[in-house]
Amino acid sequence: MSAEKAPLPFGYTFMADSGHTGTGGADHYNGMLDCFRKIIRNEGFSRLYRGISAPILMEAPKRATKFAANDKWGKFYRDLFGQQTMNQSLSVLTGASAGATESFVVVPFELVKIRLQDKASAGKYNGMIDVVMKTVRNEGILAMYNGLESTLWRHILWNSGYFGCIFQVRQLIPKADTKSGQTVNDIIAGTIGGTVGTILNTPFDVIKSRIQNTVRVPGQTPKYNWAWPGVATIAKEEGFGALYKGFIPKVLRLGPGGGILLVVYTGVMDFFRQMREAKM
Repeated sequence: MSAEKAPLPFGYTFMADSGHTGTGGADHYNGMLDCFRKIIRNEGFSRLYRGISAPILMEAPKRATKFAANDKWGKFYRDLFGQQTMNQSLSVLTGASAGATESFVVVPFELVKIRLQDKASAGKYNGMIDVVMKTVRNEGILAMYNGLESTLWRHILWNSGYFGCIFQVRQLIPKADTKSGQTVNDIIAGTIGGTVGTILNTPFDVIKSRIQNTVRVPGQTPKYNWAWPGVATIAKEEGFGALYKGFIPKVLRLGPGGGILLVVYTGVMDFFRQMREAKM
């Protein structure tokens, strides 16, 4: 993430992962461009941006939590294992832990976004606040954390791939002698990390959307309830390719977004570091 920049429209266009598997008509999309055309033709251009409030509000706390948790977990694991510097294994472990931490911030926003964006449920809600009120009233306050387990897996895999690749790529490419050279290196490392993270976590993004878009009915066990069994069910019933529905728009967003995120984070941290040194 939304890395992961503001997820619309690329984060929205393939709602095939929300559980709709129609084989024809306006609801069936044959690719990213076909999805764009049909949504605009049948629902209007503004539909591409439905549910944008939740991801916009999520961005700042999500990014802050991601990198703050990564720094804290990195220090914790270095002390735990007696390492003075980070290595590949610690980078993956630290990223996974940061992803798990980040998930607790993300889940309610993601649930609101999914329910607003899916065509089958969007008509039930008048906006972000309405989703929250109706979900809490009809399903209970804990329903705002539906999909927590699948979100944990999604963010553990993305962050471990992202931070692990950043470490490895930085070791492999020549060290930069200038600030602009370092920026290029960060874009390369972050883009590769974002791409690998997306390859790893897309199946869990698919199942997360289906879980969060399922209204809980007392006494009934939903079809999609837990991440790994849900992934197995999709693969069995729809084929392995169904686990990667929406992969192209997602990787177009999160691959380059991973590079931009790393550059912005590095720049901001350098700025504050310089301010602190100037005061001293």
